[in-house]
Amino acid sequence: MSKDYPKPSVTVDTIIFALHNDEVKVLLIKRKYPPFAGKWAIPGGFVEVNEALSVAASRELEEETGLKNVTLKQFHTFGDPGRDPRGHTVTITYHTFLAEIPSNLVGADDADEASWFSVNTLPELAFDHDIVLDTAIKDLYTRIETTLQMTDIFVGELKLSQLRNIKHYRK
Repeated sequence: MSKDYPKPSVTVDTIIFALHNDEVKVLLIKRKYPPFAGKWAIPGGFVEVNEALSVAASRELEEETGLKNVTLKQFHTFGDPGRDPRGHTVTITYHTFLAEIPSNLVGADDADEASWFSVNTLPELAFDHDIVLDTAIKDLYTRIETTLQMTDIFVGELKLSQLRNIKHYRK
């Protein structure tokens, strides 16, 4: 006899950092639909049936921001049962660090707009994305301080002198 278990929904979120004028920026989208319509959020969405997590992450990033062919690395899982008012949702986050801000950014699909924000001046965020971003930003700054670990998450030409000049994260 098999037991039926409740099944949480699975989502992916993509945390995209970039360096601009010696400051770390993060890419956010403004949500078009409820819940949290009009609030800023990390680009992401639901994983489709039979879809690999990494494929879902790339698809959601492209659908909501127009960014294509971004190398993403799985970062962390968040699963507090109250994180999404629609029900229990587990999200797998992916992240990367770009050496420069891409110019081909567009808000699309269920995002009204996409924009870069300083990690030190973030707007009010949807869901538990403040916790998600705080976790990712602290991890990023720990990596910057040890520099050798940066090579596994950044994309592009990033000089050590740029890392030394990055303004520190204040929370």
